[in-house]
Amino acid sequence: MASGNAVVVFSVSGCCMCHVVKRLLLGLGVGPTVYELDQERGGREIQAVLAQLLSSPSSSSPSPSTTSSAAAQLNAAVPAVFVGGKLLGGVEKVMSCHINGSLVPLLKQAGALWL
Repeated sequence: MASGNAVVVFSVSGCCMCHVVKRLLLGLGVGPTVYELDQERGGREIQAVLAQLLSSPSSSSPSPSTTSSAAAQLNAAVPAVFVGGKLLGGVEKVMSCHINGSLVPLLKQAGALWL
């Protein structure tokens, strides 16, 4: 799913941070492929895998032991942005790349932008 297009965003339709990432990419002239996981078959499972991919191995947070913390971990999995088939990261990484000027070159390299 992530390697089929230049830019892929895994999102949940009611997530404000997902909306921010999608609007930023659209504002830059990128038409990302968007998977709304709350509307996709197998979306919860995909979200769980994304949570594992996005979790930092150096994180000092305890592993989820309750339903509410497991739900919070799943919610932290979106948005997940892939550029050129590789995981870029979540909203913090996308915004960081945008602010430091490295996002547009990444998008150009992936073929998502031509100018």
